[in-house]
Amino acid sequence: MHLPAVVAALLTVLALTLLPAGPARAAEAPQPGAPYLGAMLDWGTDSAAGYADRLGEPAAVYGRPVPLPMDDREQGYLRHFLSQVAEQGGHALLTVRPDIALDRVDEARAAVLAGQLADVAQDFDGTVFVRFAPQMNASWVPWGQQPQAYTRAFRAVAAALDDQLEDPVMVWSPTVGTDYPFRGPTSSAPEGADLAALDTDGNGTWDRGDDAYSPYYPGDDVVDWVGLSTYHDETGSGEARNTVPEPDEFSTLLGGAGAPEGFYAAYAAAREKPLMVETGSFWSPEAGGPSAREVKAPWWDQVLAAASSEAYDRIGAVVWNETVEERAGGAVAVDWRSTADPDLTAAFRERVQASSLVTGPVTEQAALPGAASSAPGIVLRGPVAWGAAAAVLGVGLLLCLLPRARSARAWRYAEPSPRDSRIDMLRGVAIVFVVVNHVGLTSLFQSLTQEAVGVVSGAELFVLLSGAVLGMVYGPRVRGELGEVVDRTTARAWKLYVTALVVVLLVYALSRIPVLEAGSVTTFRDQGTGAAGAGAAGSTYDLYAGMDGLFAFPVQAHLIPAVLLLQVGPWQFNIMGLYVVLILVSPLVLAALARGRAWLVLLISAGLYTVGTVFRIRLLPSQFEDSFPLLVWQVLFVLGMVAGYYRRQIVTWFADRRRRPLLVACLLLAVALALFSWSGPYASNGYDVRLALLPEAAFRTVYDGYFGRTYLGIGRLVNVLLVVVAGYALLSAYWAVLRRALGWFLIPLGRASLYVFVMHVFLILAVANIPVLRQGDLWVNTLAYVAVLGLLWVMVRTRFLFGIVPR
Repeated sequence: MHLPAVVAALLTVLALTLLPAGPARAAEAPQPGAPYLGAMLDWGTDSAAGYADRLGEPAAVYGRPVPLPMDDREQGYLRHFLSQVAEQGGHALLTVRPDIALDRVDEARAAVLAGQLADVAQDFDGTVFVRFAPQMNASWVPWGQQPQAYTRAFRAVAAALDDQLEDPVMVWSPTVGTDYPFRGPTSSAPEGADLAALDTDGNGTWDRGDDAYSPYYPGDDVVDWVGLSTYHDETGSGEARNTVPEPDEFSTLLGGAGAPEGFYAAYAAAREKPLMVETGSFWSPEAGGPSAREVKAPWWDQVLAAASSEAYDRIGAVVWNETVEERAGGAVAVDWRSTADPDLTAAFRERVQASSLVTGPVTEQAALPGAASSAPGIVLRGPVAWGAAAAVLGVGLLLCLLPRARSARAWRYAEPSPRDSRIDMLRGVAIVFVVVNHVGLTSLFQSLTQEAVGVVSGAELFVLLSGAVLGMVYGPRVRGELGEVVDRTTARAWKLYVTALVVVLLVYALSRIPVLEAGSVTTFRDQGTGAAGAGAAGSTYDLYAGMDGLFAFPVQAHLIPAVLLLQVGPWQFNIMGLYVVLILVSPLVLAALARGRAWLVLLISAGLYTVGTVFRIRLLPSQFEDSFPLLVWQVLFVLGMVAGYYRRQIVTWFADRRRRPLLVACLLLAVALALFSWSGPYASNGYDVRLALLPEAAFRTVYDGYFGRTYLGIGRLVNVLLVVVAGYALLSAYWAVLRRALGWFLIPLGRASLYVFVMHVFLILAVANIPVLRQGDLWVNTLAYVAVLGLLWVMVRTRFLFGIVPR
């Protein structure tokens, strides 16, 4: 090579190295001044087609949360989402929410995520926007305010996606920094962060003078689009307030013309990056004041005017929040939607059509191959599905009739012990359901435990049967030994409370071990079934938020009450607080039952349940109120106590020949509700069987209206009672057979169910730290469940730590 050529080459390399950073990554963007219309929906109750029907045209971009790590069930949901988007001819926005600490998002985990996304998106024609851990500059997300860990994780994910996806678009998206750092001035950095990185003005204090964005920016070479969460919401952490937006509020938050230090000017205009705005306007029906349209219309006008103007021609997409969020334990609903009702939708449609926003379709409209169901599984349709349902009902009827045969009488329950082993076996079933669902690995076990016997989970069975055992044990003593009953129940409640405190603190201590992955028990990813509502699905919460303050001196004043009131702790264990309260008040119920006031007990319990479900009142600040509201869930415990107290009379009443048809009806209704549950659109694994007996929309409408879990929809409550009645009747009729087949395993677990419940928390932690179980292999995970359940059974049989852990 000639010397001039060599010099030229070197100068070229040098010039490329020293030139100012520009848009280092190419990213497809809409035409300037013509941004995409986007929507983030509640995918449990809404759909891309439903949104298009309401608005009159589809969105150009649809958004959905994606967990990290992601199991194969979530992959199935994601493929169904991409199919919906493809049918509407849209692009996909995947918001990756880490369920693990950011410093554990390394190249290996990023590669697994990239491979999973590449697999589900291989036939998707639209653009895949990947928004990794948004609002990373906020204090309210578990991955927030950790700049070094965040930028490393972002770069790892970006590199992995570049390797495995075709033209992914990485979106870096903080929240608007008006009130940053969303806390008072401090000279201490949050756990996992360095003060020097956060203190951008170098005054030794992290305060409002520091830059809200630059510490978290991962670099031009890995960012394709920038994004910003910009909402009209003046409530902060205070009372819900409906307010009309101030003039130019949106442009002030965004920054730009006249605000050169703002986000738009610094990150969209100066870096020549397209901007994706996530937005919505706060409105709560409980807050009073202006109407939804009075609040939302001015905000639409401001956002759409900015998005359509030359001053903000780098805005590439405006993604509207179309969900309902619940706050204050469900007492306040925040309706972010612009398409909540026909009148509101018509007003929004008119403004969108008058703007320069681009709606769908923006790609070819075609469903993805093989993505008809919401998760991988076997879906039976048409005559096959109805034939299978008829066969199941026939088996149920046969089970009702067979005990009449003379040869079957030897199978009946006839144990002389005053302890009812049928209750113990049912408790064993309930605790197995709880363990399987809490460990959270996708396996064949979910086909048997995840609402497989009806729209019922292990938690409802566990609470009801615990109440029944308490009624059976203390009921006979309460008439003449009320004082002793009070002493014993109080001592039991105290023991459970101390156990709960020990578990909470021990789990926190274990989470401080650097090599231990504790996110499975110290964080919670919302499934949309809790007190925050369906709109919170995908959100991740730090269950030990602020606990690092325990190591400060003096200890922050709020931390001690937070621990003592069980406001922190593993989500798998939070129901223990509910038991403590219910056992403390149980002598009052027992005393009323002893005086023949069962009707009054049931009436008061039903009244409290009604008040709890309608007004969603939170009595205590404890964590269990989020998932098991006391006023609501007491009804299961009280029903169990009444049934346990009157167990013999109830069994005798049902044994009467004249009431046998009623028992048969209960069993057949339980089977019918199981069939309804099997009609749900979501399969737990590739071998799970679903019956398409109802249209998906109809199933969701009925399920959401009558079978809600957190506030115990009336349908779910009836289903629980029917399952227990049917299960008890089947065990009574087929005891010899079922005891020989399953009793050896279930009865010991049922008799020590509280012990199993305590110990399973630590087994969850152990499972989360076995690398092979993170790969989502169905068969490996199934074997892992066999090992976990087998280990718990061995621990019970050998009475391991029985002297310490309550049973």
